[in-house]
Amino acid sequence: MLPPAAATAGLAARCTRVLFSPRSRLGLLLALLACGAAMTLWWQPQHLLTGARPAQSSGPAALVLFALAYGACTTAFVPRPVLNLAAGALFGSQAGLATALAGTLLGAALTFGLGRLLGQDALRPLLRARWLTAADRQLSEHGFRSMLVVRLFPGLPFCAMNYCAAISRMGWGVYLVATALGSIPNTAAYAVAGARASTPTSPVFLAAMGFIAVSALGALVVAWCKRKALRED
Repeated sequence: MLPPAAATAGLAARCTRVLFSPRSRLGLLLALLACGAAMTLWWQPQHLLTGARPAQSSGPAALVLFALAYGACTTAFVPRPVLNLAAGALFGSQAGLATALAGTLLGAALTFGLGRLLGQDALRPLLRARWLTAADRQLSEHGFRSMLVVRLFPGLPFCAMNYCAAISRMGWGVYLVATALGSIPNTAAYAVAGARASTPTSPVFLAAMGFIAVSALGALVVAWCKRKALRED
């Protein structure tokens, strides 16, 4: 019979293994996402577009607070177009663009870190379907190019793609640099559109919306081509 100290140590070791097992960490990730989604539904960030919840301050403090809120919202699957439009409407084109890009990188880093720490070990063994394996290989072997294309074209859920990248073997540096470069064009277009939303017939607003529409069409074309390529692989 084991002495009490040894039995206690064995029980503690088993509890530690259970708590830090891949399934437990995945459960924690899902719980965090559920809490974030609930907080987002309660806060209703779309009111930023209607002026029902205007910024209470101006200057650098407001920019930093909005960037932090932006990053937190993207981890809870809040659509980036809503946040980008709000950034432009609240802070103007240039400051809105800078704030939205800072929030984008923060949200990308948070979701990638959470996915890599809590979800990768549990989800990688599930990549058995042919198209999932092909998608994982694309992200792992051609990370920069794949993530750059994902960021350049709108339509793909930002948070979902972050978690997909986290499950793959893509490196941190490649992921963040591709996100920063690829997010600039469409983030700028949405920020400009938000800043000029009060004059929807102005050439600048129409040009921004036209760029978004062309990018969306390009995304559909690229997605169709990639779908055929993944099937062939």
